[in-house]
Amino acid sequence: MFKRVLVANRGEIARRIMRTLREMGIESVAVYSDADKTSSHVRAADRAVHIGPAAAAQSYLSFERLLDAAKTTGSDAIIPGYGFLSENADFAQACQDARLVFIGPKPDAIRRMGSKIGARALMAAAGVPLAPAGKAGTVEEAVASAAQVGFPLLLKASAGGGGRGMRRVDEPSALPAAFQAAQRESERAFGDGSLYLERALSNARHVEVQVVGDEHGNLVNLFERDCSIQRRHQKVVEETPAPLLSEEIRQNLLRTAQLAARQVEYSSVGTIEFLLDHDGRFYFLEMNTRLQVEHAISEMVTGIDLVRQMIRSAYGLPLDFKRDDVKAQGVALECRVCAEDPSRGFLPRTGKIARLVEPGGPFVRVDSGVQQGSIVGSDYDSLLAKVCTWGPTREAAVQRMQRALHEYQIEGVVTNLPFLRKVCQEPDFVAGRYDTSYIGAHPNVIEQTPTSTQLAALAVAGYLNQKPQTRYREMPLSDWYLAGHPKR
Repeated sequence: MFKRVLVANRGEIARRIMRTLREMGIESVAVYSDADKTSSHVRAADRAVHIGPAAAAQSYLSFERLLDAAKTTGSDAIIPGYGFLSENADFAQACQDARLVFIGPKPDAIRRMGSKIGARALMAAAGVPLAPAGKAGTVEEAVASAAQVGFPLLLKASAGGGGRGMRRVDEPSALPAAFQAAQRESERAFGDGSLYLERALSNARHVEVQVVGDEHGNLVNLFERDCSIQRRHQKVVEETPAPLLSEEIRQNLLRTAQLAARQVEYSSVGTIEFLLDHDGRFYFLEMNTRLQVEHAISEMVTGIDLVRQMIRSAYGLPLDFKRDDVKAQGVALECRVCAEDPSRGFLPRTGKIARLVEPGGPFVRVDSGVQQGSIVGSDYDSLLAKVCTWGPTREAAVQRMQRALHEYQIEGVVTNLPFLRKVCQEPDFVAGRYDTSYIGAHPNVIEQTPTSTQLAALAVAGYLNQKPQTRYREMPLSDWYLAGHPKR
């Protein structure tokens, strides 16, 4: 087995990977930028290497600095997690050329599925259902394709992901401006402005299937996840199994996902994503050739460590389980805790975490990349942590998530915790009735909720307004406590 592995990432995913490396007896090497000198993933590693300034292009996205750090530390392999270079075929090839193992799929698989246009062609050849789509190389071509595909439609970046380079267009007059905006964003984000357009499925569900394979021809699915609750086409709440899904549709999804993965001879952990309409028809969306943010909930219902399977597969070992022996037990949910303000369009926020209380208790998992005193900047993604809960039934898992989110306290930076609490209490979510239009259809969940600091200020102001001559030390204990002081 590998002796030392460099983790080419940061935050909660770096820490999560390091836990598995330690369990497998493999040394971990952290990399960090100027902004991450005191980050928790640096202290969690066996070794740490500084790789440059805060700007990701000069640190976490630099082939040269990452490969040099791996060679300097005598690492055998590099594992990227998700984001950054996890789906960069050129980086995977550069690792191989430097005689380092890339813990992930082969460069060819990443390249073939990295182009959404190319991936659609591959899936069509395999008989995987696709939503109506058309070419959009130019504005004129997009207009002609739109006439065939119909509205509403989505302009999508061929090299895209995470909602970047994507624009919804509801009428012909809006198409030219949307094309220019999507192309600019795609060029900035991916260095590739290639677009295509696809018919938008209104009120669809976003359901994905977890797949995992090895170099011995073993390729299995580990059931599905529902990721429909999204903001700006980015997932916020996920669960497995997908609620209110018939067994017939579920089995069709699982079989189709396996067919899609076999089409590219996949040999690592990956995800096949679908859109599911209200009539039970589903369509291929994309394949993520990497570990997913929400992989933890699949681990909770199957008992299988997906990072461990990635590492074994990259080393040339077979999967250490048989699919027939795996059963999905119970229900698991994940909420992404982010430094952002839902009431202002989920605008990212910055600050210093002055107080942090993470939830615990039976069947609660928190994958966190921050600690009390952490500085939350604007250089990287706003994700701070993921809180996951498991229960023998969906009702139990939801109730446990409600309790866990109630326990979760972060002060010093605005987060989406109030939003997550509202979602998990909202009747339609509790009943499992939701799709990708959920947030827009439930504006009450993004209404601003005062933070504990704001509540304390209101309590103090209210008391002082009532008794302007009263000394602060005479404040009742309840108000004193709200103001952030311990009871004395």
